[in-house]
Amino acid sequence: MNFAVTGGAGFIGSHLTKYLISEGHDVTVIDNLFRGKLSNLEEVKDRINFIKLDILDVENLKKALQNVEGIFHQAALTSVPESYEKESEYKKVNVTGTENIFKIASELKIKVVYASSSSVYGNIKNIPITEGFDRNPINPYGLTKLEDEYLAEKYSKSGTQIIGLRYFNVFGIGQTLDYAGVITKFLDQINEGKHPIIFGDGSQVRDFIFVRDIVKANVAAMQSNVEHGFFNIGTGNSISLNELASLMIKISGKPLQVQYNDPLDGDIKLSKADISLATRTFDWKPQTPFEEGLRTLF
Repeated sequence: MNFAVTGGAGFIGSHLTKYLISEGHDVTVIDNLFRGKLSNLEEVKDRINFIKLDILDVENLKKALQNVEGIFHQAALTSVPESYEKESEYKKVNVTGTENIFKIASELKIKVVYASSSSVYGNIKNIPITEGFDRNPINPYGLTKLEDEYLAEKYSKSGTQIIGLRYFNVFGIGQTLDYAGVITKFLDQINEGKHPIIFGDGSQVRDFIFVRDIVKANVAAMQSNVEHGFFNIGTGNSISLNELASLMIKISGKPLQVQYNDPLDGDIKLSKADISLATRTFDWKPQTPFEEGLRTLF
């Protein structure tokens, strides 16, 4: 099939692009290279149609999507701390840009699978989190993802096929600091021989999912008969930041210890997915054990 991947030169988008190519699909990558890197696509550069393009450029975006059969929409700004400093920019890219995708998909009758986020739930009191939980984001980034979900609901009512995947904490090779992953931050500190810094007391719980499993979830959703819905994409397991830092220090073999700093604004306390809906609906479940995925980074 012929797919488009927005943000296809970024962390998740590049992994998705390479997997689609390996499965024999034709792929058009749309990326403005603001955060994405062509080097992420080096091994498939001769087998993709790469278009340097911003998702805010509606006219050229519509031209680029004319002949595709499905859109994987991954393009977004993703840093929670930065979203406080650049609220209007985050809203423009994450909300206006996403509506451009939905609007064009509606006009051209193209199915969309896009990256939503567990941040739409905000600070919940009980885990695991099901899709029926209230959506109360606590930071500007999460608010943009909630607005995207409202847009997805709006366009789906007019017949557009849109599936939102609520990613939990994605990690893997090629992840950068601007993706705001705590694993990436710990890894950089450990590689530099520095003590990993935890903001808060380290009791925060996270559900980390390896990027390869995120890719498979996207493809399963696209190939399904589902026309609309939101699905948690995590592992159903969790680990505290204290446990994570200790495990990463152990894997590194370096004589380091955890240090602590003040909590960050907008930091979520509990995060653990109930993935039973995605498993039932798409026959999907994560395949990569956490420590196995973590060791690929060292």
